Amino acid sequence: MRENRHGKSDEMTLGRSKIAGALAFALLAACTIPANGDSKVAGCVAGASQGQSPAGMEQVTLCITSGTKTHAFTVEVAASSVQQAKGMMFRTEMADNTGMIFPFPQPRPASFWMKNTVIPLDIIFVRTNGTIESIAENTVPYSEESVVSGEPVGAVLELRGGLSSELGIAAGDKVAWQGK
Repeated sequence: MRENRHGKSDEMTLGRSKIAGALAFALLAACTIPANGDSKVAGCVAGASQGQSPAGMEQVTLCITSGTKTHAFTVEVAASSVQQAKGMMFRTEMADNTGMIFPFPQPRPASFWMKNTVIPLDIIFVRTNGTIESIAENTVPYSEESVVSGEPVGAVLELRGGLSSELGIAAGDKVAWQGK
């Protein structure tokens, strides 16, 4: 067996390099949230700051617990009345791991429309206790027809159209987007 200049065999050095590479890969994989929003990593931290979006809105981590799965999303917080009025209007795409949350200061019946909204959305009505009241799936772009909650809600979440069904998200599932 040959030794290198450090007195170690080439096989031993090669073995350590392979282990270091495998460890680095494993650490990177553990920190990755799949693009479809399905977080296999326990530890979705609701409310974790994700900086500002290109539109200038605060972004946070939002977690939806559906059965035994937790789905993680980076959502823009439409906090002001101006941000809420514009919402997703004029946007031409939405990644599967993103969304927009519309928090209300007091629970209220919510009514949304798709005027000037180019892409289909799932509009998710969220009660003040964090459970999903109902979901309007694949809303029609540019429609001026109102999409209304069935009861007063504390927030509304918008995701890419059809994503709720693809991920198995349903009424009664739990949504968390504020740190506690």
